Amino acid sequence: MPTASRLVAALCLLVIAFLVSSIIINNGEEGKSYGWFTYVNMLLAVACGWVIMGKRAGRGWTAAVNNGLTGVAALVFWGLFVQGTYEMFSQAMRHRYGGPFEALLEIFKIGVAYGEQLLPSEILITLGIGAVVSGILTEIAFRRWR
Repeated sequence: MPTASRLVAALCLLVIAFLVSSIIINNGEEGKSYGWFTYVNMLLAVACGWVIMGKRAGRGWTAAVNNGLTGVAALVFWGLFVQGTYEMFSQAMRHRYGGPFEALLEIFKIGVAYGEQLLPSEILITLGIGAVVSGILTEIAFRRWR
């Protein structure tokens, strides 16, 4: 059921995904085409905010901060998984794997390699502050518009 807390959580994670995707693109290889990277991450952010954070609102301020951290952690996990899966499929179409299990294992290797791009301090700070703010804003929306 649509609620204000779900909408606010989805919008907050959408902003975080846009900011972090922009930082990754700016820090990335020059001339590399990122295609739908930002849009996919923003779609995942809306889904994580709506499903994960929105339904957990209303449990108090400490739980709100934890809710924001959980939402951002889920967003990072799903972002790495989806982007790793896409990259694996694009490499599989070039016949780079010997079999299906090698390709499935490669999803996680690619995800770890992409996760290393999240280690610069400006990305970690954006994720951390964004998580706390989105959790608190989601809690405020729940309390204000029940």
